[in-house]
Amino acid sequence: MNWHLENIDEVMKQTGGSEKGLPRSEVLDRLEKYGPNEITGVKKRSAWLMFIGQFKDFMILVLIAAAIVSGFLSDITDTIVILSIVILNAVVGFVQEYRAEKSMEALKKMSVSNALVIRDGVTSSIHSTGIVPGDTILLKAGNVVPADTRLSEAIELRINESSLTGESLAVEKQTKALQGKNIALGDYTNMAFKGTFVTNGHGTGVVVATGMKTEFGKIAMLLQVPGTQTPLQKRLATFGKNLAYIILFICAIVFIIGYLRGEEIVTMLLTTLSLAVAAIPEALPAVITIALAIGAKKMVMKNALIRKLPAVETLGSVSYICTDKTGTLTMNKMTVEKIAGKDFTIGNDTPDTPGEDDYTLLMQAIVLNNNVKRDDHNNTIGDSTEIALNDFAFARGFSRLDIEKKFPRIAEIPFDSKRKCMTTIHRAGDKYLVFVKGAMEELMHKVADDSDIGFWTEAMNTMLENGLRVLGFAIREMEALPADINPETIERHLKLTGLAGIIDPPREEAKRAVLECKTAGIRTVMITGDHPVTAATIAKRLGIIETKEDRIITGTEMYEMTGEELEKLANHIKVYARVSPEQKLLIVKALQARGEYVAMTGDGVNDAPALKHADIGIAMGINGTDVSKEAADMILLDDNFATIVKAVKEGRRIFDNIRKFIRYVLTGNTAEILTIFLAPFFGLPIPLLPIHILWINLVTDGLPGLALATEPAEKNIMQRPPRKPGESIFANELGTDVLWIGGLLAGLTLGIQAYSIFISDSHWQTMVFTVLCLGQLLYAFSVRSENFSVFTLGLLSNKKLLVTITLSFLLQIAIIYVPFLNILFKTQPLSLKEFIFCVALSFVTFFTVEVVKTIRRSKQNT
Repeated sequence: MNWHLENIDEVMKQTGGSEKGLPRSEVLDRLEKYGPNEITGVKKRSAWLMFIGQFKDFMILVLIAAAIVSGFLSDITDTIVILSIVILNAVVGFVQEYRAEKSMEALKKMSVSNALVIRDGVTSSIHSTGIVPGDTILLKAGNVVPADTRLSEAIELRINESSLTGESLAVEKQTKALQGKNIALGDYTNMAFKGTFVTNGHGTGVVVATGMKTEFGKIAMLLQVPGTQTPLQKRLATFGKNLAYIILFICAIVFIIGYLRGEEIVTMLLTTLSLAVAAIPEALPAVITIALAIGAKKMVMKNALIRKLPAVETLGSVSYICTDKTGTLTMNKMTVEKIAGKDFTIGNDTPDTPGEDDYTLLMQAIVLNNNVKRDDHNNTIGDSTEIALNDFAFARGFSRLDIEKKFPRIAEIPFDSKRKCMTTIHRAGDKYLVFVKGAMEELMHKVADDSDIGFWTEAMNTMLENGLRVLGFAIREMEALPADINPETIERHLKLTGLAGIIDPPREEAKRAVLECKTAGIRTVMITGDHPVTAATIAKRLGIIETKEDRIITGTEMYEMTGEELEKLANHIKVYARVSPEQKLLIVKALQARGEYVAMTGDGVNDAPALKHADIGIAMGINGTDVSKEAADMILLDDNFATIVKAVKEGRRIFDNIRKFIRYVLTGNTAEILTIFLAPFFGLPIPLLPIHILWINLVTDGLPGLALATEPAEKNIMQRPPRKPGESIFANELGTDVLWIGGLLAGLTLGIQAYSIFISDSHWQTMVFTVLCLGQLLYAFSVRSENFSVFTLGLLSNKKLLVTITLSFLLQIAIIYVPFLNILFKTQPLSLKEFIFCVALSFVTFFTVEVVKTIRRSKQNT
């Protein structure tokens, strides 16, 4: 029902409410009918379901199947080792996700609130979840509105609705029914909405909606659908499917050839199992999970809480950041930026103040015509504009308490929307001082001398053009007060003393962050419910708008556009002003339709649907609403836009390191596959046993792989453009490198096998195993950078990698020379000559890769 269009008597009749409130007996029935006054989200998964969810990855399922087959057909050791790495991966993922959910629960507990309600004629404070439709509630400065309410009384009542509409200025409320259709939510002046904040005055109203039926709840309903897959999830899903097809094809060929050659079926099953184990990078899921977990831990230290691990990498992929203005790019705190009089102009950052009488009069007007108060905790409460004015004056030595002692207030004419003025009257000895504050254009009609109107008009227009909200101040000195104090008798024959320009200023660190995003090839777009002029001013100051081609459009203009038209213009629009929550969602979808990876930042309920559907949603941890936090993939614990830039850098570093590991592990696995696959074609026996392949994949690959996950970011990481949408994980020659380097290592391995068998060396299998193992370990040094030489990077710049390669090398020596391990791994001790020959051959791959990188660098520089 359109409660804002009905008069209060009709609303009372429809809801069953009254000035004395509901009977307590009726409340219980309504609570059972309508349910508690709370926002319900998607049902949380239990801990065990969260753990089971870690095993859904395709490669994990293939590994489990391989472990089962291995247990039936060969040594149980293979099964134990494979299952161990699978469980390790699941535990790491579960712990990270579980901790993030617990952190979210702790953040939710911070938002519990109470409400004042009248029942049976008695006022009492209750928990907001117990409010029902028809309840009569009281609102006063400092309260959070507990439910959607049709106001029946509003005394100087102003409510900050930025969390719902994005409008930073508090809205003045009244009680009359509204007229017309298609009224914007921000213009419902006779309604108070759940989750908004009372900044000034007091009021009474009847509750018309609770819980999910509120405007707050309607937005939450938009979130009850699955989110978007992250780029990493998409890439790995594609990679897993392609890898599965390759594995099945190669295994089928090897099995058929072996069967046609007369090999036993059991032997060929073991061989194809070896191939499957060789092809699947067992450590890949664990290394990726651990890399993301390490990144998430680092990001918490930088005030970014990751709720979903893959979101860490997504940050490195985003090409657009759609950000709310209020509280995200700005301070969410109204500030006086400039005051001006006939002979002075002072900015917020001006240290010195003039001593002229006009200046003193203006500052006195600012503090005396003001109703801010302090609560029990010494916090300033009241209208955000009045707080800004009071703080500005106090910082320059003008204290309201001190000045009111000299000029005590004896009367007040409250602000109303028709006059657009507020007046206070003060005693000054045997005279009276009248201070009037209000819209400058209204004050100019009330002056005694209009000869200076041109000056004041120009001063006002200059501030308006800079996106400032302008308030004027005037004074009148009276010998005696009239019997009837009203606007007609008091607010005339005024003298203008000055004007103040007010704005919610941009964060200084946000400006630097926008510039860094630009350098990194990321476009920043402002999406706000605020007015276009104000939004444009902030956007220009932050560097979001720079050229004439950068467009600003409003929600009204968007209503007249089709989805296709919005999609075509999306790349040129830098500011969306006065938009609805549904439109924010359309903007995100339009950019995604163009193939962009979109991050959405925000703190309000109105941001939540877009946060949910963006490639990555980033909510504010301090001022963010519970709904926005639930919808987000990441939460900024310091509400600082600049933290996003740090997170983007971390995301790019992590993806770089994942690519390095994939390059490293697939090169080794390609070498293993080609070695096993090609050996029969050259008349050679199967060169490796399943246990050998498993050792190489889990130890030789795994330990250095974990160290590669900690590789520091390359110097130019934030000078690169974002990765192209849909770009394959094998892009930029990764796939080519995997094939030729893997082929080179396989050729060296098959060469030493053929040579050893030719000279009747019984240690040939151990030598093949050693060359393949050490060749991959040495390649780990080269894979640290796709372009820079390992000698340029320095061996000690990643000490963990040096330690793990050294450890893996020692373990390989132990397998060769420790009798117990000889039995377990079916190896034989090599002679010193054989071992040196294997080590020398292993260095061939390392030096070849370094030479190729040198050639590539020289081509790039020419």
